[in-house]
Amino acid sequence: MTVTVLFGLSLVELVALAAAVVLVLARWLPPGARRPSTWAGAAAFAVSAIVLAVLGIRWQLIPVLAGGVIALTFAALSLRRRRARWWIALPGSAACLALVLAGAAAAWALPRPVFPEPSGAYAVGTTVVQWTDPDRAETATSRTDDRRTVVVQLWYPARHAPAARPAWYLGRTAEEARLVARGEADYLGLPRFVLDEAARAHTRSVPDAPVAAGVGRFPVVLFSPGLGGVRTQSTAWAQELAGRGYVVAALDHPYDSAVVTLTDGRTIRTRVASTGDQAEDDRRAAGWTAVRAADLSFVLTQLGRLDRGEIPGLLTGRLDIRRAAATGHSLGGAAALQAARQDPRFAAVIDIDGFPRDPAPRPFDQPVLALTHDVKPGEEPDYLSRLTRVLQLSTATSYRLTVPGSAHLTFTDAPLFLPPLPTLVGSLGRTAGPRITAAATLAFLDAALRGQSGDLAAALSRYGHLTVL
Repeated sequence: MTVTVLFGLSLVELVALAAAVVLVLARWLPPGARRPSTWAGAAAFAVSAIVLAVLGIRWQLIPVLAGGVIALTFAALSLRRRRARWWIALPGSAACLALVLAGAAAAWALPRPVFPEPSGAYAVGTTVVQWTDPDRAETATSRTDDRRTVVVQLWYPARHAPAARPAWYLGRTAEEARLVARGEADYLGLPRFVLDEAARAHTRSVPDAPVAAGVGRFPVVLFSPGLGGVRTQSTAWAQELAGRGYVVAALDHPYDSAVVTLTDGRTIRTRVASTGDQAEDDRRAAGWTAVRAADLSFVLTQLGRLDRGEIPGLLTGRLDIRRAAATGHSLGGAAALQAARQDPRFAAVIDIDGFPRDPAPRPFDQPVLALTHDVKPGEEPDYLSRLTRVLQLSTATSYRLTVPGSAHLTFTDAPLFLPPLPTLVGSLGRTAGPRITAAATLAFLDAALRGQSGDLAAALSRYGHLTVL
């Protein structure tokens, strides 16, 4: 049931859908075809329904099964007695067909995400750690002894292990995945069932897999998600980078991320909220950005300790902290810009559609790649101008890349499992957004962190409208 073959449906679900349609239409077939079609549809529907009952029925398939059961009942009756007049049967057939098609549409609009296979030479491992900064108080609580804690998920180059079970998408366990999905839905104001399929999804990475053989160190990419976002929101991107030889460290920011599960069992919900007052919201956003920027610097410090063996872990001796990039999406992109300005240990910055929030921007030395959505005329009038002014403060060459057909969520995993509405996830389809995000950022990281020669501007121009600053 994890393999999607068409329209967001697995093979057995497609069989159930096709059988339900046959049962609805059987009544309208010529007499010679009516009986065999009914029996064939009934057999296929019964078998597929039993298989689905064993494997687990998704809510999207409930209308399909309901429509099929009703159609089967009336089809069976029509074989045993005189059929109802067409003007009586037609509304019933239409209602059954509408139920079946509604289920199919729901499965298409809200499928279980299927992650692209990483294209690099490495398999991908993943692990989750939790670190507490003894030098920073937790400003979101009133407890004087509460220290700032972050949860970090690492994706890294690993050895190939074909038989290994892949990691859950939204959490370390099925229960954590469900909690995160519900918390995200609550944060977005959506019915909880909308993210049910994301909660059941698995990724292309293996939990705690052995690190890839060799003695070399891997460049490090730190990632901060969008406002209310969670560490896994760009898993497709993180896995592609890890398969290409990078270690990606994505952060959950407690009291900001929609929901964070700590190792002691506590579940922390977001406390960020809009007031409706633009000046106050801007002030709050600047505060949240500053906390996130400090989180990024703290995690970079911890990764250095992990590499030196001061913290036990799989990646001891395999992290090249001198080649580290600060990255983020939306508010996380703003935090990445601010972290780099404050912390020269970051060698490069990627701002993925993030409005700069640093209240005191000053010159900084790192190159920046800024990915922006397809901003329409008159939309967000301050965004591109403010972003351009900040990029011009960099003493290195920086790049602003606008991707045609993209929306704010195009650059995350959202296109893989949310309805493909242009205003929501752009018009690039299910996989193009994550693919373009990975390709463009890899080209930039290879140049900035690995010193690979080549025409970076030409490489980036393949993916959209490029401005070199």
